[in-house]
Amino acid sequence: MNIVNLASHEQPPMDLLLLADPSPKLVEEYIQRGQCYVAKAEELILGVYVLLPTRPETVEIVNIAVDERHQGQGIGKKLVNHAIETARQLGYKTIEIGTGNSSIGQLALYQKCGFRMTWIDRDFFIRHYEEPIYENGMQVIDMVRLSQDL
Repeated sequence: MNIVNLASHEQPPMDLLLLADPSPKLVEEYIQRGQCYVAKAEELILGVYVLLPTRPETVEIVNIAVDERHQGQGIGKKLVNHAIETARQLGYKTIEIGTGNSSIGQLALYQKCGFRMTWIDRDFFIRHYEEPIYENGMQVIDMVRLSQDL
């Protein structure tokens, strides 16, 4: 598996990006402003993440997803670690990520990769999404924000 920066002429894998964020409008907006990286095995795209500069010296992983057929194989962890190393090499001092309050697996993964919880953006998913989102048997309401010093 190889993780590469998607060239500007290449189409991002919207099907994967929409696994992590069901809003095509929001995905399109941050794809335009960020850098998209894909995990490939030969020509098959297994996973994706988008790195977006947010403030001076700070970058955020705004979307990260692994093809459902390849989940549970450590690809997500490799993507997160690649994002951390890429941000470090680009000279950022802080990397951030956010996920839903019900995203139990993601919260565990991000903390295993060195992220610490920093704050809760209450009602984020109510304010930014027209349709309710459910995960792990509960409604996704709040965004849990995590960060890591590089």
